[in-house]
Amino acid sequence: MTVDHYLTLNNIQKEYEGQPLLKGISLEVHSGEVLCLLGRSGSGKSTLLRIIAGIEQPDSGGVLWDGVEITGVPTHLRHFGLMFQDYALFPHKNVAENVAFGLRMQNQPKAEITIKVKAALEKVNMLRFADRRVTDLSGGEQQRVALARALAAEPRLLMLDEPLSALDRSLREQLQQELRRVLHESGIPAIYVTHDQDEALALGDRMALLNDGNIIQTGKPEDIFRRPANRWVAQFLGMKNIYPGKVLSTAPLRVETGFGKFFPRQVIESPYEVGQNIWLVLPGAGIIFTTGNDQTPDLIGTCRECNFKGDHYQVCLELGNGALFTFNLERCVNINESVSLIVPPENSICLKA
Repeated sequence: MTVDHYLTLNNIQKEYEGQPLLKGISLEVHSGEVLCLLGRSGSGKSTLLRIIAGIEQPDSGGVLWDGVEITGVPTHLRHFGLMFQDYALFPHKNVAENVAFGLRMQNQPKAEITIKVKAALEKVNMLRFADRRVTDLSGGEQQRVALARALAAEPRLLMLDEPLSALDRSLREQLQQELRRVLHESGIPAIYVTHDQDEALALGDRMALLNDGNIIQTGKPEDIFRRPANRWVAQFLGMKNIYPGKVLSTAPLRVETGFGKFFPRQVIESPYEVGQNIWLVLPGAGIIFTTGNDQTPDLIGTCRECNFKGDHYQVCLELGNGALFTFNLERCVNINESVSLIVPPENSICLKA
């Protein structure tokens, strides 16, 4: 029977230069789970990793492993792995020597080190590069070596601080899938820090969104996208069509905006009240063209910009009240062309203001 090991963060608080950086962070990460910690640069993501690793101490709050307090335990006794953004490989050592470094520092037997290095390199498909100098490797290959080194030490927890950010987009997307496979096969609980929501979607079993020192929302990626907690979450996840409105009725939920009336989904459990201010989020996709003869359109606008994006056209529409909307449409729209659109009710979202 597999034992579930877990990390608990209990109300972690930290100041930086007299200003609060982390304002009471509480999280759990369990065996076999990849938690993506998502936030903008400077939001405190890396500081939180350093506190978990024991490199920094919190001003208050606790770090626990399997329910046992380890906040005061030194870094080298925590048995956690931390993979840095720049990989921190030794240029004068070959691949196998880089992977073996941490094991040698632990004074493990030479024969055991050889076995563990081979196993780690096999996991990341780098065994054939064992004797090659790391300076002769591509960025993606160096990333794999750094991951192998972290896995070879058999950490109880693995933390990865934006390890793919220096790679080009195509390579990054390829390595995301490989990284997810390796992390799940290892069964080690992992925290993956990124500011890229696409990366978080590709890698995370759960996401935790960090803003202004607070965890704003946690959950499965699909749940967060379908039910963002507030306007900031919606904007951070790339939702662009967010406009103010007011509740007209609650059963069913019906809202009024400066460009029309809608029946949006309610994504929070607490009830709305008639007259309450809200934010209406219209989807970028799932919009339906109409000629205006078969069905009354929800939106009528003039195309101000149309860009080809490979599998769709990104169209910017200006409505009569001057509001601008961005939609992903199946066909090209000419500049200044009038467009009539249907917004399926299940696609629009209502958020409390």
